[in-house]
Amino acid sequence: QVQLVESGGGSVEAGGSLTLSCAASGYTYTDNCMAWFRQAPGKEREGVAAIYTRVGSTYYAGSVNGRVTISHDNAKNTVYLQMNSLKTEDTAMYYCAAGRPYSCDNTFSGVFEAWGQGTQVTVSS
Repeated sequence: QVQLVESGGGSVEAGGSLTLSCAASGYTYTDNCMAWFRQAPGKEREGVAAIYTRVGSTYYAGSVNGRVTISHDNAKNTVYLQMNSLKTEDTAMYYCAAGRPYSCDNTFSGVFEAWGQGTQVTVSS
């Protein structure tokens, strides 16, 4: 059974940085799409970034492009989301998700079969 466990969330002032981690277990994820989504109170869930782990192709939402970097460490079965220049509007619960390779694109509308429990990111002004 696939299990995804996020960590690294917290509170930070605007302009600060955070790095989220997603540890995957239960499968070998070298050929999957790993993604980060977020959901703010009262808003729909939205895709933030995705990475096709086999070749390292990355995809970013326009709202975060240039401020976040998604990466992965195959040896640790872990995906990271480095976030810089954080804004108050980045405040949300961040979720890690795993899907098939074809789920990786800029729309984040593909099928993601496994989800983590989320880690909260709060950015204050």
